[in-house]
Amino acid sequence: MSAIDYDLKKIKAVVFDVDGVLSPSTIPLSPSGEPLRMVSTKDGYAIQLAVRCGLKLAIITGGNTEGVRVRFTSLGMKDVFMGVAHKLPKLQEWMEENSLKPEEVAYVGDDIPDLRPLRHVGLACCPHDAVPEVRATCRYISRFTGGYGVGRDILEQILKARGFWMHDHEAFGW
Repeated sequence: MSAIDYDLKKIKAVVFDVDGVLSPSTIPLSPSGEPLRMVSTKDGYAIQLAVRCGLKLAIITGGNTEGVRVRFTSLGMKDVFMGVAHKLPKLQEWMEENSLKPEEVAYVGDDIPDLRPLRHVGLACCPHDAVPEVRATCRYISRFTGGYGVGRDILEQILKARGFWMHDHEAFGW
């Protein structure tokens, strides 16, 4: 049974912020000042499985580091939007291009720039350490902090509800 109080069978797409969601909110800097990101391998497994199972996944982030694009496209994500200052218009455009209704979309964010997109979708989710305004907006608050399994938590529950978690031998590989 899911901890998310929503009909997860409706979800056809999940959109993620990166910093504070798929990576911790504390970002080390390289000697040249380039922001570096840590990512969870457990999130990575769930992302690639979700893509193979037909869920539409996207990233909408204000950050603009090529390592982010490389990581998530290597997992099969086709829609990685970086350097997005105002996320709601990009989310709306992406939903329209993919013929998605708000009730079919989950959005996972953690900070003020995510509030408008969170309010636009059917299932608003956040990490345990999201800012209070985001936590007050979300239907589901993961028990995980950003960068430490939030993506896996949410995707696993959606895939289980849709019958795709460990459903065939392909689920056991990369």
